Amino acid sequence: MTDNDTSRPVTVTLEAGPAGAGSIDDFELFYARRAVDRFRTLLGRQGLLDLLAEEIEEGNAFLRESARTSDGAFKGGTTVLTATGLTSGEFLAWMDKAFAGDEEPLLAAHPEHYVMGTDEIGARVVENIGPRVASFYMGGWGTDALDWAKEATELLPESEFPRKMSSNLFLADGTVVGRALIQFGDTADGFTSNLTVYFPVTCPDEVLEHHLRHYAVEFRNWIVAAAAARA
Repeated sequence: MTDNDTSRPVTVTLEAGPAGAGSIDDFELFYARRAVDRFRTLLGRQGLLDLLAEEIEEGNAFLRESARTSDGAFKGGTTVLTATGLTSGEFLAWMDKAFAGDEEPLLAAHPEHYVMGTDEIGARVVENIGPRVASFYMGGWGTDALDWAKEATELLPESEFPRKMSSNLFLADGTVVGRALIQFGDTADGFTSNLTVYFPVTCPDEVLEHHLRHYAVEFRNWIVAAAAARA
């Protein structure tokens, strides 16, 4: 065996030092979040948009072309989360308040959230879609599903998941580049979230996979923030 043998697994264990609880991964996450928040704050909303303008243009062009070549066909996937200690009604009330006010708790839920707020077109989101940054809008949210959602194979029974919201994801020029269907059902000690996203069928599979991971991160953090705000 040579000194540069890359086949050997390497592990690092924290044995002593920090007084606070947590793993090295926990420490790194804390510092990463703090660094991201610092740059968001220093740059500000318009500063972030200016910095990302070229990437947004490229990302939107990619989604627009994907929508064109898919000719209205979408592929979807679902992330399922369970939460305890909070009802779906409490969580959704917090979400409504957050989207109507300060965007800070919305941005803080994911490192790749850059802008979230409402302008003359609608609810605007600037975030990563797969490896690209895109600027899109959400429309059609409500308790009544859009026509396409009413026929979606992912639609769950009303009796078990009474809180349903659906949305088109569209660019400023009106091009529909995605869809979202989120459904919530209360359990004995909390609630279950079924979070479905759809992208044009010609998008690479990694775009869908990464958004399912994106859902897991942002909704977990929003749920935790909603619980903390209630306490």
